[in-house]
Amino acid sequence: MATKLKARIDAGKASVNGWLAIPSGFSAEVMAQCGWDSVTVDMQHGVQDYQSMVQCFQAMQAHPVTPLVRVPWNEPGIIGKVLDGGAMGVICPMINNAAEAKALANAALYPPMGKRSNGPIRAAMYGEASSYQSTANQEILVIAMIETQEGIDNIDEILSVPGISGIYVGPSDMGLSLGMIPILDREEPIILEIYGKLLASCKKHVKFAGIHNGTAAYAARMMTMGFQLCTIANDSGLMARAAREAVGATRKAAGDVAN
Repeated sequence: MATKLKARIDAGKASVNGWLAIPSGFSAEVMAQCGWDSVTVDMQHGVQDYQSMVQCFQAMQAHPVTPLVRVPWNEPGIIGKVLDGGAMGVICPMINNAAEAKALANAALYPPMGKRSNGPIRAAMYGEASSYQSTANQEILVIAMIETQEGIDNIDEILSVPGISGIYVGPSDMGLSLGMIPILDREEPIILEIYGKLLASCKKHVKFAGIHNGTAAYAARMMTMGFQLCTIANDSGLMARAAREAVGATRKAAGDVAN
């Protein structure tokens, strides 16, 4: 049975993705109840480690969200380990060419499609232990991050690699690699043109595209543009934003006594 996220992607629908930088099962449990289609544990730039990832998965398991992980790097040991821990998809940074995309697919998929080692210690708990290996290659999402000019130039070759499910745009690193400041929700015409190029390639290869966004409004705009996996900030950012708004609104309403 397809995960909620994969079913939506296969149906051509857009999905809203949560992002966990905070290493807390309680935080993950709260986020999992907020309506996300999928929730990603960030092991690259968040302060998550493998143990906290497992705790987040355990906390979210009672809720209908698809668990994903952004791994620190394109390294087969950690890719196989997060999948064994229960991730139903891997987002891998800095995929720049077909060879790197092939290495990612090899690490994430069982033979004959890949070279993943057998040992799904937690992943097999989600269904019949004997059936996980027979369905994992069809259900696991293998997502290559496109963050550099090299990745943009090689997008057709990357998407041609068997086993790659789709791409995920990292706007901050993409801007940085092009000599711009590293921000989300970009408005530069050249960046928006690149987004169009990436989406056209995904359509040609029948793959999906995701993107990291800073705000809900920009995420919705990217959905209408054609992105199917749209993240909004992360848990720590959303918490800080809500707290600032609450403090500011209180001071404004209270007037002089609170200022």
